[in-house]
Amino acid sequence: MNESLLISDRYRELQEELHRNPSYGVASVEYAPLVAEFVRRNDIREMLDYGAGKGRLGEELDWLVPWEMTIHHYDPAIPRWAAPPAPAPFVACLDVLEHIEPERLDDVLDDLQRVTASSGLFTVHTAAAAKTLSDGRNAHLIQEPPQWWLPRLLARFELVQFTKMPLGFWVIVGKRS
Repeated sequence: MNESLLISDRYRELQEELHRNPSYGVASVEYAPLVAEFVRRNDIREMLDYGAGKGRLGEELDWLVPWEMTIHHYDPAIPRWAAPPAPAPFVACLDVLEHIEPERLDDVLDDLQRVTASSGLFTVHTAAAAKTLSDGRNAHLIQEPPQWWLPRLLARFELVQFTKMPLGFWVIVGKRS
């Protein structure tokens, strides 16, 4: 995947700046028990954290999962994790999709489909974020309800589970056959 299709240079700069805030990118800690339960139930040994931010999901899984896991990280706003990732058997994409530039969402979803070799757990926040970008926009560039998101996800994945939350939802998806 051509990385320039996934994020603009200007938006990458805005995200790099926002990631310097220690309280930005904390949703993965909140969702780590959910991911750990899925990992344990399905005996997952390798995964990709797509939109990894500071890598907090991996840190949490280190003590929540009773075996060693290989965790690959991808985040275009974090230079050490910006290289396009290889497919992985399991992909976690937590509190990421609502941050994508709207005109690049289809390319990002296509890339997420490419890297999801078997299954994925994705969360989407559907309301405004508490944080704003330095250009004044809300950090959640896409604030749409589940009925807007689901057709886009279902065009690329098999839906295994959908769970609505007060300000969003999470899905477990499988690779489309």
